[in-house]
Parts: sequence; structure tokens; C-alpha cells
Amino acid sequence: MINENEMKLEFLSKSNNEAFARITVAAFVASLDPTIEEISDIKTAVSEAVTNAIVHGYEDKLGLINLRCKIQDRKILIEISDNGKGIENIEMAKQPLYTSKPNLERSGMGFTIMESFMDELKVESVLGLGTKVTMSKVIKETQKNDEVTLEEALRG
Repeated sequence: MINENEMKLEFLSKSNNEAFARITVAAFVASLDPTIEEISDIKTAVSEAVTNAIVHGYEDKLGLINLRCKIQDRKILIEISDNGKGIENIEMAKQPLYTSKPNLERSGMGFTIMESFMDELKVESVLGLGTKVTMSKVIKETQKNDEVTLEEALRG
């Protein structure tokens, strides 16, 4: 049986909405029974992508961020897009420690974190039109514990 589901969310580029996006994606992927580590990885990657859209895409302006999640079998696809200023050089932006905002004490690790916590990362951007970050992760099947429960042992 193919397990498919999809969710779309649109919200303002306010910093407090980053936590909302992260928690919403975690709740959506819960149907796949992910491990705590898998949930944590996904939440961190979503947090980085949304923060990039807020800080770099819209800078000091308000705009809309679109979040789309799709489950296909055991794979979660996450797409986060904005209509902000876009990225001039994606390859440079993906380099560890690169930041276009050193005055804001940004670490420059957003894309590196997304790449390390997710199975796939794709970044598309057009100057003046915005950026779309697409990430995916396969949620592994959890193994059923073969140990006998206390209740089963008592029944004998």
C-alpha cells in the first residue's frame, strides 16, 4: 500500500513563525513513526530553511513563506519557498561559514546543516523573484522489539 499525504501552509516571514513551521512539519511526519533523532533532524532543517527565508529572503520586509510537505511511502519531501530577493550565487551560499550578513552574527551554516540532516537538498533561486529549498528524508521502518513483555511472560 502506498502511503501518500500532502500539506500546504503559508505564513508571514516573522521570526516567531519559524517555530510554528518546525512543529507543524514534525506533527505531519509523525504518521510515519519516526525516531526522535529523525524528527529532530527534520525540525532543524526546516528551522534553517525558514530562518534563511526570513533573514536573507525578505530582510527587513514582511513577505509570505510557503511550506509544502508530501509523504510518499516512507519519504518526506519538504519545500520551503519565498518571493524574496533571491540568492546571487547558490554555490557560494552553500559553502560552510559563508554568510552575507556577518554584521548579524550569522554562522553561515544553514545550508550545510540542511544537507547533513536530510538525505537530499536542492536550492533554486532567481534574483528578485525568490528562493525555493527542497529537501527530503527517508524515515526508516522501526523494528518491532522481539523481547517478551512482562504481560506475555506472566501468561506463560
